Amino acid sequence: MTRPASSKSDRKAPSPGTSELSCEVCGQMPEPTKARLTLANIAVMLPIELLVHAAVVGMHLPYAAKVLVLTMTATILVIWVAEPSAARMLRAWLHAPALRHRRRLVTAPALWRARTVLRDKPGSLQKVTQALAGLDTNILSIHVHPVAGGVLDEFVLSAPGEVREAELLRALRGGGGIDPHVWPTTALAMADGQTGALSLAARIAASPDELPMAVAELLRARILPGPSAGGIEAPAAAGDGMVLKIPTAWDGPITFYRPGEPFTPAESARAHRLAELAEILAHRTAVH
Repeated sequence: MTRPASSKSDRKAPSPGTSELSCEVCGQMPEPTKARLTLANIAVMLPIELLVHAAVVGMHLPYAAKVLVLTMTATILVIWVAEPSAARMLRAWLHAPALRHRRRLVTAPALWRARTVLRDKPGSLQKVTQALAGLDTNILSIHVHPVAGGVLDEFVLSAPGEVREAELLRALRGGGGIDPHVWPTTALAMADGQTGALSLAARIAASPDELPMAVAELLRARILPGPSAGGIEAPAAAGDGMVLKIPTAWDGPITFYRPGEPFTPAESARAHRLAELAEILAHRTAVH
């Protein structure tokens, strides 16, 4: 049910400094430290206690009545006034350690995986590198795949925490990149072969269409389109083992070429398993 406009305007907006700490599920703030909570309560309770004592002591009442009035009045004021006031007025100070920790996390370097098509000519990569450097972003790894009309470059980037996806996309376009894409990633992108294969399997599980690029990244190889796609076949001088074909059920075999470094049986097995995974997932998607 939609709330009336008046109820929205009556609500007090949370302070920008502490609203970022509210839990997304329950909306509650994190528990402040005991020391800060104690000092905040003392700062609010002490003036109330002094005023109550000064007022009651001046009354002409029996000693027992004064003690009872002091106890009840101070307790009520502390519960209904002091503690809520302390939590509200000193909120930024109470949660200052958590805010500092959150800001350190936000500004910590973040890892991104980026992909864009560049023209196959000298200086193209340098232009993209300079555009990313303008955001203090470092290129940790790069994979290059020849495609029609240029080369498809895949990067693993380390960027400052405050840099957002839109800024990276803008930098890639400004550096001459065509149809750029950016995804958050983890240190697994820089991991060893076995861990890398598992990471690529997860990538294919999310999108089976990623199979050609994922296998090319796994094998550090070039994708050779077939003649029907207007591509080139593997060079005739390629030695045994430098060309690998993996079958796919939807678009025929995919050919990979790595000059000067034959594919190992383990690499071939990993590539075929990834192809089987993509085929199974594509079949399940078609069935459902």
